[in-house]
This record gives sequence, structure tokens and C-alpha cells, in this order.
Amino acid sequence: MNKNILAIAIAAATFGTQAVAVELYNNDGTTFSMGGHVTAALAGGEERDTTVEAVSPRINVTATQDMGNGFTIDARGEWSLNFLENGGNSFSTRLGYIGLTHEEMGRGVIGTQWAPFYDVASLTDMPIAFANDFLYDGMYGGDFALSGQTRADQMISYRNGFDFGDAGALDFGLGWQGKNDGDFADYNDRVQIALSYSIMGAKVGYAYSTGDVTESNNKRSLDFHAVSAAYGSYGNGLYLAALYQMTEDENVTDIDAYELIAAYALANSLNLSINYETVESQDKNASKETDREEMALQAEYNFTSNVVGFGGYQFDLEGDDDRFMIGARVYL
Repeated sequence: MNKNILAIAIAAATFGTQAVAVELYNNDGTTFSMGGHVTAALAGGEERDTTVEAVSPRINVTATQDMGNGFTIDARGEWSLNFLENGGNSFSTRLGYIGLTHEEMGRGVIGTQWAPFYDVASLTDMPIAFANDFLYDGMYGGDFALSGQTRADQMISYRNGFDFGDAGALDFGLGWQGKNDGDFADYNDRVQIALSYSIMGAKVGYAYSTGDVTESNNKRSLDFHAVSAAYGSYGNGLYLAALYQMTEDENVTDIDAYELIAAYALANSLNLSINYETVESQDKNASKETDREEMALQAEYNFTSNVVGFGGYQFDLEGDDDRFMIGARVYL
């Protein structure tokens, strides 16, 4: 198994610009750590009032235990934070899983987790302010956790990889979700596979997710394909990435979505980026329409290792709903 992937898996690293955790306990093969971040921003636009918004804040705890014979078990709980409003629910679940990892035999995880599909689709989902929105739109009211595109509810997954030295590394992942009832549709058993190959700082990947969905007693197939490519490491010099996702909703709508990002981080940690996103849909026997087309200019700066300032301006290329966001992220 690729040892770099193994280390990331055990640490349960959060996808994004930075992952910080404080180790509170480490003794006799057992560790316990806490992490997360609080992020707030001033946000507004041409068609929306300027307000203070939370930007995906969360808190998490992770425990690991050396089981011997090369096996390590880990458990993570992660919750989103409601810190800008009085009352209401202070926490809601983002992640909750148990994983078992072996250097040679790979890694299995059960629970609410980042899906193998997202291993491929995440390459463009990097900036804090404006990133890959269509992954979280879902097909029906934002049911991305039920369709398994990003964080996947009630999933069993398996990952492994092969390191070929100078010839690169091949990684793969498999995932299964049982039946889940959504707010607008019901999802039957879903399976997915993800493949990626890395060499000399470049990475390419393909992911496929399939299963049936039932809406108003109409059962049909709902499939996702994702193809991605990237070069470099986000936040470290030049980073280029592209993602194409095709959604096939049998007898209803096909959707093509694209995300492109180019970023360059200076030696002083100032990271400048530009990203482009478009979503096109086509109903059966109808012409293709552009649902959304946006471009954003963004900047992020590490004041310290735990404090990041960020700002961005997103241009609505289909209308006049330009948006801006400026704020700070404090890692716990």
C-alpha cells in the first residue's frame, strides 16, 4: 500500500487548504487528537445583502490504536458548528466513522465519511471562499451525502494502492451505501469505484458511482462519472487542476459540470488563484442549457500556521449576481 496514502488515512486529514490537529494524548500505541476550525466572513453581492457568514466551521476528534500485527484502528467524529446564531442546534454531524488500516492489506472504513468518489473529485475543491459548488448541489435538494459524491452517509469503503517508485503510484477505492431516504427522493443501494495515478507531481483520476433513485414512485438509474487531473500541491508553488463530472439521470436530465483552477503560492504564503465553474443540463429531447457559469479571483494568506485570511470576488458570467467574500479562518 502507498505509505503516503496510509499516513493520510490514519490521520483522517480534512480536505482543503490546511489540516491542523492538536495531539492531546499519545501513549503505548494510543493517540487522541482534536482539530477543526472556526471560519467567518463578510459576504455580499449585487443581488444579496452584505452579511456575516460562517464558512463551513467544524470541530473533530480522532483516536487511533495500534492493534499489533501491522493493524491500526482509528475513529473520528466531526461536527459542524453553529457559532453565529443564538439558540438552535450547536452541532450537526459531518463525519463519524471507524477505520481499520494495514500497510499491505489496505484500509476499510464504516460510517459517514469522505467517499472514494471525492478522492478524485476533490482536486479542484480547494479555495476557502469560492470552490466546487456543483459537488454539493446534489440532484434533489442537496442530497450529496446520499448520492456519495463528497461526504457519504452510512458508507462502507475500501482503499488500497501500489507504489511503483519512479514509475508512479496507483490508488483505488471502492464504496457501498445501503438504502437511504432523502427529503425529495429515496436512494437505493449505491456502489462506486475510484482510480487515480500519480507520477512526477501530476495526478489523474476517474470515479464512477451508480444506483437507483425513486421519486414519486418513479424508479430510475442515477449515475455519476468524474474525471480529474492536477499538477503540483495547492498552497505550495504552482497548482493546476481540472474536473469534469457527468451526471446521467435516466429518462430525466443529463448534466455536464466543469471546474478549472490555477493557483500560485508565493514564498511568503500568499496564495493567488483563479477558478472557473460551469454547469450545463439537458432534458431528454431538449437542447442543452447553461444553468450556471462563474469565475472567481481569490487570495489566501497565512498570518500564522493557524490563522488564514482570505478574500475572493466571483463573477456571474450568466447574469449580474456577482459576489464577494472576505474573512478569516482560525484552526483549532
